[in-house]
Amino acid sequence: MTEASEQPKFRYVEEWVRHEMSKALGGPRGMLEGALPFVGFTVAWVIGQQLIPAIIAAVAIAGVLAVIRLVQRQPIRYVLQAVVPTVVAVVVAARTGRAEDAFVPGILYNGALAAVAIITIAVGRPLFGFVIGAALGDPTGWAADRGLVKMMSKLTAVMAISYTIRVVVQLPLFLTHQVLLLGIAKVVLGWPLLIAALAVIGVMLSRGRTPIEESSLARARPTDEPAADEPTATEPR
Repeated sequence: MTEASEQPKFRYVEEWVRHEMSKALGGPRGMLEGALPFVGFTVAWVIGQQLIPAIIAAVAIAGVLAVIRLVQRQPIRYVLQAVVPTVVAVVVAARTGRAEDAFVPGILYNGALAAVAIITIAVGRPLFGFVIGAALGDPTGWAADRGLVKMMSKLTAVMAISYTIRVVVQLPLFLTHQVLLLGIAKVVLGWPLLIAALAVIGVMLSRGRTPIEESSLARARPTDEPAADEPTATEPR
C-alpha cells in the first residue's frame, strides 16, 4: 500500500501491544546486538586475562554493529541500544581496573527495574502501561481503563520476574569475582530470557480479544498503524 491512511487498523488491543513490544526491542536482531559486545568482552578476557584487550573487543564489536545500522539507515535508537550499555560498562571497568565491574551497571539496572516494576504494580500504575502509553504520546491515559490496568499489571509482573532472576543469579557471581560465569550468565539471561518472557507475554496476549475501539488506546493510537498480520521491519520473521 502506498498511502498510510489506506492501511487496515489493529482490531484488538493485544495485537497492538505485541506490535509495539516488537518495535521497541528491535526484533531478534536488536536483542542479539545487545549481547554481542559482552560476548566479545568475556571471550577476550578469558583468553588473555587482561582488562584492556577485553574492553577493546567489546567497544570494537559495538562500534561495528553501530556502523552497520547507520549504513543501513536504521533508526539511531537501535544504534544506542548496542553502544550505550557497552560504553557504560567498559568505563566502569576501566576506572576500577576489575573485569567483573563491567557487569555492575547491568546488575544495578535490572535491580532498579525490578523494584520499579513491583512498586508500580502495587500502586495500580504498572510500569508496562507507561511504556506503551509513551509510544502513543499519552503516557497516562490508559490508567483510566481498568481492563488495561489489569493487563499491564500482568505484563509488568512477567518482566519483573525476568529482571529479578538476572540480579539473583549475577550478584553472587559478581561478589565472588566469577568473570567467566558472569559473561555466560549475561548472555543466557539476556536475550534468551527476554525471548522466554516475551513468549509468556505472547501467550497471555493471544488469549485476549479486547476490541481496540472500546479501549482508551482508540483515542491515542496513531491512525496509520498497520494491521498486526502485516510484516514490519522489526517483527521477528
